[in-house]
Amino acid sequence: MKDLRSHIFVILIAAIFTATQALAQAKPVEIWPLGKMPGAGAKDPEANMPDRGDGVRRITNVSTPTIEIFRAAKQNAPAVIVSAGGGYNYVTYNKEGTEVAKWLNANGITAIVLKYRNPNNRAGALQDVQRAIRLARTNTKQWNVDPKRLGVMGFSAGGHASARASTDFDNVSYRAIDDADKKSARPDFAMLIYPAYLEKDGRIAAELNLRAKIPPTLIVSTEDDRSFVLGCKVYHAALDEAKIQNKFLLYPTGGHGYGLRSDKAAKAWPEDALEWLREMKILK
Repeated sequence: MKDLRSHIFVILIAAIFTATQALAQAKPVEIWPLGKMPGAGAKDPEANMPDRGDGVRRITNVSTPTIEIFRAAKQNAPAVIVSAGGGYNYVTYNKEGTEVAKWLNANGITAIVLKYRNPNNRAGALQDVQRAIRLARTNTKQWNVDPKRLGVMGFSAGGHASARASTDFDNVSYRAIDDADKKSARPDFAMLIYPAYLEKDGRIAAELNLRAKIPPTLIVSTEDDRSFVLGCKVYHAALDEAKIQNKFLLYPTGGHGYGLRSDKAAKAWPEDALEWLREMKILK
């Protein structure tokens, strides 16, 4: 028994070391060629917002969208484009970005963390998500991505951008710039974690195209997320009606914006999400 415990301890330390190394080695990559970005950027210089004492890095005035690639240890791994929340005013880059990347890496998933344009630039954010998907499809070998298991994962406003990316991929949001833009922008699956803005007046938001070939979708919310749980319920019902494969994880408590830090009922979502990925054969 002692030898077994020692063996398990060594495996855990190795996994943590591998994930930490991957995070340390990741470097931001600009997703648009110089001078070729469609749409507009911010009026003011990019900046970290004042610390609120919660250990969250909030980045606003993003005019140069980037991705950081955190490669899984296994070859040809499933991958997700991770989009943090922040009400489209900023991105909570560590709590809903790099911390999530570390968790994904530990579970054999390559994470591509997107820093999309803000503030108040929903059109730019969608273009950035679609460009990130296409770049991942272009660089499958270099980034350790299985092109048939490439999804989107978004939190709050990032969940809305991810929902748009998984429903509006056939509409041209920008003119092709290079060969990467010849690739499909349709994700193979979508994970929407307490997504925002999915409904208006009790109906699906107009920008979400339910007639599209929407990929399998996971929705996570809580009953006490007063601002956005209705949108999740409406979206889940609409996907059911359209016979689109989806799963709705609804927890009694957790509020909004917890990432991986919840101490309420919503703390179960990461393990439940992994189980869904296994059910979908995305994790093997």
